[in-house]
Amino acid sequence: MLKPYRKVALSFADQLRLLEARGLTVPDRTLALRQLSSISYYRLSAYWYPFLKRNLQGKVTGSFETGTNFSQVVQLYEFDRHLRLLVIDAIERVEVHIRTLVTYHLGHQYGPFGHIQPVNFHPNFDHAKWLTKLEGEALQSKDAFVEHFKSKYTGFPTLPIWMSTEVMSLGSLSFCYTGLKNQDKQHISRQLGIHHKRLKDWLHTLTYVRNICAHHSRLWNRELAIKPEKVRDPAWNSPITPRHDRLFYVLLILRVLLRSNHNGNQWAESCNDLLDTFASEERYRTAMGMPSDWKFHPLWI
Repeated sequence: MLKPYRKVALSFADQLRLLEARGLTVPDRTLALRQLSSISYYRLSAYWYPFLKRNLQGKVTGSFETGTNFSQVVQLYEFDRHLRLLVIDAIERVEVHIRTLVTYHLGHQYGPFGHIQPVNFHPNFDHAKWLTKLEGEALQSKDAFVEHFKSKYTGFPTLPIWMSTEVMSLGSLSFCYTGLKNQDKQHISRQLGIHHKRLKDWLHTLTYVRNICAHHSRLWNRELAIKPEKVRDPAWNSPITPRHDRLFYVLLILRVLLRSNHNGNQWAESCNDLLDTFASEERYRTAMGMPSDWKFHPLWI
């Protein structure tokens, strides 16, 4: 049965006292208060959740495991923050590469304004919806090249494809790729070394993951709401890659896509350095869907 929400706002000092009453060790109370005031109690609660005791049924009891201290929670929060930065860095590289491929192909195949013609897309694609969104993004843009086009040429907010893709969000890019004719999708995906249906699926997932990162939301132990389809290839399957709804699967996707652009070795090394800080413990690996020998995964090395 549902009940009214009765909790009240607590001061930072009261928040800290509550955590101590639940068994959390606080080595430096001044520092802890400063961190609560800059990060927030509710945001940090996602990072102390793994340190809560469980009963025999596996449910959290509300008390902390013996020996858990506040600095461990903040370290896990910082780990996740740096992980988001690495992931969004890789997504940016992938996005720019795919924008380039889409722009080059459509511009040469259909001309500078071919993208505004529904006949150049799959007949089942909602071209009008996509074009409305694209023109809305052009209207919102304050980029100098958009202002220059608007002041010199007719037709705004319609822009040539090489300008349109520069104001296009990743969501719009994903939607655009979904709507292309199969032969156009195939031409683009072949340059990435993957099947066109797989690229469509991956772009959908990466758009979702990018939004998680952009909104500074928890990533490291998230079960993906928009998960990629399982790749039917031994290199991707269990037990090598146990789950496709966790972060490690996304890291592998990014590794594959970056490699197709002769890029990403330094990024992978940065990931290794960061992941090493928490991957030694099974519970952290499990939260990310990582096997124990993840560094030697055939798609990662």
